[in-house]
Amino acid sequence: MAELLFELGSEELPARFVVPALGELQRLFTDACAEARITHGAIKVFGTPRRLALLVEGLSEKTDDVVKEVQGPSVKAAFEADGRPKKPAEKFAESVKLPVEKLKRVTTPKGEYLAADVEEKGRRVIELLPDLLGACVKKLTFPKSMRWGDVEAAFGRPLQWIVALFGSEVVPVIFSDVKSGRETRGHRFLAPGAITLAKPADYEAALEKAHVVPSLDKRRAMLVERLAAAAKKANGKLIEDEALVDQVLNLVELPNPVVGTFEERHLDLPPEVLIQEMKSHQRYFSLTDASGKLLPRFIAVSNTPVKDEALSVKGYERVLRARLTDGRFFFDEDRKAPLQDRLPKLARRNWVQGLGNMAEKTDRILALAVFLADKAGKGAHRGTIERAAPLVKCDLETGMVGEFPELQGVMGREYALHAGEPKEVALAIFEHYLPRGANDALPTQDPGAFIGLADRLDSLCGLFAIGKRPTGAKDEFALRRAAIAVINLVIGKGYRFSLSAALDESLRLLEPTLANAKKKAGEAPVKQQVLEFMQDRLRPLWGEQHRADIIDAVVAAGTDDLVAVHQRVTALSAYVSRPDFTKLAATFKRVANIVEKQAKDVTKGPVDASRLTDEAEKVLAAEVSKVRDAAFAAIKADDYAGALAKVVPLGPVVDTFFDKVMVMADDKALRENRVRLLMEIGGLFGTVADFSKIQSES
Repeated sequence: MAELLFELGSEELPARFVVPALGELQRLFTDACAEARITHGAIKVFGTPRRLALLVEGLSEKTDDVVKEVQGPSVKAAFEADGRPKKPAEKFAESVKLPVEKLKRVTTPKGEYLAADVEEKGRRVIELLPDLLGACVKKLTFPKSMRWGDVEAAFGRPLQWIVALFGSEVVPVIFSDVKSGRETRGHRFLAPGAITLAKPADYEAALEKAHVVPSLDKRRAMLVERLAAAAKKANGKLIEDEALVDQVLNLVELPNPVVGTFEERHLDLPPEVLIQEMKSHQRYFSLTDASGKLLPRFIAVSNTPVKDEALSVKGYERVLRARLTDGRFFFDEDRKAPLQDRLPKLARRNWVQGLGNMAEKTDRILALAVFLADKAGKGAHRGTIERAAPLVKCDLETGMVGEFPELQGVMGREYALHAGEPKEVALAIFEHYLPRGANDALPTQDPGAFIGLADRLDSLCGLFAIGKRPTGAKDEFALRRAAIAVINLVIGKGYRFSLSAALDESLRLLEPTLANAKKKAGEAPVKQQVLEFMQDRLRPLWGEQHRADIIDAVVAAGTDDLVAVHQRVTALSAYVSRPDFTKLAATFKRVANIVEKQAKDVTKGPVDASRLTDEAEKVLAAEVSKVRDAAFAAIKADDYAGALAKVVPLGPVVDTFFDKVMVMADDKALRENRVRLLMEIGGLFGTVADFSKIQSES
């Protein structure tokens, strides 16, 4: 066993390239090792703007010996009728270095064939690594790659050096015009010379001595600690921003925060504008006072500790001053015209080819938002919705949002307030974008929530209708996020309306736009596609709190009322912890299975009491009649735990029925009546969950 160090040194990679490239490099290496039968221990990854590296522990020095079964010609082609071998048999025996009589016969779907067990000896790993590592580099992908010199090979940025050490030996790897060796590089300015490594274990310490922190975890901890110290020094509180930390982390090899200031006059700009200006263009961290008010200070992170910090800070301040001056210009210019004056421009802004312009989308959002509010019993908000909905996309036509798309909604709110719009209208413009992510807040008021629901449902229905649904990891229009936002909004705000009816209305509003949309033969209706897509989001969304089979069982019973779906999942999840649940689930799963198989051949109708001949079925029918009204009353009141409690006592009675009564009686009328009785029981549970999907042995 030995350690392997593989480092790819380049010119500075964009920050967003580093972590994905490291993940891909590790995957490529582990897959290649598995294919080559090379065993190894833990893999440590190291990454900075100038390097991607793997340190592999316990790499085997020789691949394992294996015995493989090699298949030859068919027995029919290999032998004469009298059993004498033909040339195919002789040639196959020669190729595997065995006498014909030592070949074995194997039966396959195509018939009987000759075969042989051939031992393949292991090889020295040092001999396999040059090609294996070289292939990993060639397969490594980046969002954008570069070529340099006269070579055709491409990488994220021009490659400068390669380190490939197996134990103390250099593994010869060539990529483009770069050959591997044992020399790495330290910090570009603080330790620019070559660093010779004797063995892989020396790597991390040698780089740290050369002012580079190659470990992502160590560098992150150092960055966070130093940011906190800088914020304390500035008498401020750091605005937490994990995404910015992740970005800055891979912009530097040795983080060195410095505190700067900007002119207080800019504090009359919306705080979101200032924060976005500092974050997007400069990668600066913002500071607030103890009350949460933005301070005229920032923290910038340098890659190099500077002797004259004041001079360095002036440079950061000068760049930010120019950016804030631009921001103020956009803000002042945008406010010269009311937000609603930009409405006509939306007709000239295409949304998605095939789905019309943004003005048409806004009209649909308005109509659908009013529909949803009425159906949810919130029609009192109609006036605010009708005023806010036409304005929600107008800030797309402003200079500020053109410069900072992340400020959509924020600037709409600010410009609406400046134009004298009511506060609830301005808030709805901002809040219709909420939640923007899994951990984001929900809208505080209903108008913005209904407008946001309408916006997302229109996008889901429209994009599915023109064939733009997500595929694999590709989700160009963030439809997965839109579907999850719809679910969280409806459940979080407690809105009770039919999801099916909402999709019907959205598709009705889209009809003129989709008149010429092409449909693939055999493709499911758009409504069904969207419903299934949203249902597919429930398992990952709720999977940490609830069992997968419980979610599947509840979803199978219907998802038209999302609030009820969540209540049913919660109630059923609470029941699975009961000691008698396993037997109970098995019982009602049996009911569900019989009903599923037999109900299609049984005419629907009430149970005929005159045909209840066996005592056990009479008792069961009486018990069903006793609990039916109470169970449905509990369901109507959204008391799903209560409904389950009412029906659970049927379990032992159903077990007795199955023990004493033959459901599949020869007499057709008797058989159908018993199936109807089971259908009634299934109906009691079917409004909560499809018990046939519950894994009762879990």
